[in-house]
Amino acid sequence: MTWSSADRNFTLKDGDAVVTMSTETIDHRRRRLLGAAVMTAAATELGLIRPASAQSQAANLPAVKPGTHTSFGTLKQIDAGALSVGYAEVGPASGAPVILLHGWPYDIYSFVDVAPLLASAGYRVIVPYLRGYGTTRFLSNETPRNGQQSAVAVDAIAFMDALKIEKATIGGFDWGARTANIIAAMWPERCQAMVSVSGYLIGNQESGKVPLPPNAELQWWYQFYFATERGQAGYDKYRHDFSKLIWQLASPKWNFDDATFDRSAAAFDNADHVAIVIHNYRWRLDLAEGEPKYDALEKRLAQAPVISVPTITLEGDANEAPHPEPSAYAHMFTGKYEHRTITGGIGHNLPQESPQAFAQAIVDVAGL
Repeated sequence: MTWSSADRNFTLKDGDAVVTMSTETIDHRRRRLLGAAVMTAAATELGLIRPASAQSQAANLPAVKPGTHTSFGTLKQIDAGALSVGYAEVGPASGAPVILLHGWPYDIYSFVDVAPLLASAGYRVIVPYLRGYGTTRFLSNETPRNGQQSAVAVDAIAFMDALKIEKATIGGFDWGARTANIIAAMWPERCQAMVSVSGYLIGNQESGKVPLPPNAELQWWYQFYFATERGQAGYDKYRHDFSKLIWQLASPKWNFDDATFDRSAAAFDNADHVAIVIHNYRWRLDLAEGEPKYDALEKRLAQAPVISVPTITLEGDANEAPHPEPSAYAHMFTGKYEHRTITGGIGHNLPQESPQAFAQAIVDVAGL
């Protein structure tokens, strides 16, 4: 581990993965009052900010080789809101609850190595399939197959209600990070703390209309493909190969094998999967309507609400999926906050590529 007092960064190395942490923005309010240099020195003196060594030693999780685990065992099912949700659960029922949310085109197996690590530390870990994935099903054929961000977030709240979980630490990436962001912003009383890959991802349709520089637009090629009828038909016909291509492009240094991909790809055989994915990306571009019952929530989200719950954001050094730079979103987190860059060729599917780093962030965020 190395520590630099000049830039307030420190580095932890575990095997090939390296975690670079910044405590520069741990508490925005205190920093604004005292100034960055003064705050860091004074807060450390008073014990308000723990030194890097103290943070890393508080509850260090054991190293795990990605791919060590290949199954969650028997999955569970529960009716929650508009859905019958399929989910994995590991760890003691009395443990502090942690809910982990996947993205597209991924599934619960993104957390197959994370969950046992957290369970071994005493957490109750719950990993649901989002709408349109795996064993999650709509309870009614009449429910619109809606993929807009607010609908997915409301699903998560309904899921917590069904499990009688009042408050949980929530972690996620891709769609799952966006969902975690929305819960933390709109229902902070339900979110103990948050770990979010790629930071602040709450969006709105107006921003989706704004043209980006050509190189940035190129990264979203699949979104424009999905905007066409040919794109919908193509994804439906080639969803296995399409999703594998996204994995390869988004995580170019991750040498996953066919068995790893196939375990997740089975979740895309869900009868509603294509409809949910296509609607999600068309809605972002204002090419598909949302449901009126979510209009009020979307209006609030369009204001880019700040997030006040304790948060650790993560980014892989080899993430080739579209994502913002940490400096662009740090100000959106007004509570205790830390950013960590995970190096060693870590791409978009950070929990599966670097499970120890993700699980450690879940443990550490409670101690910010």
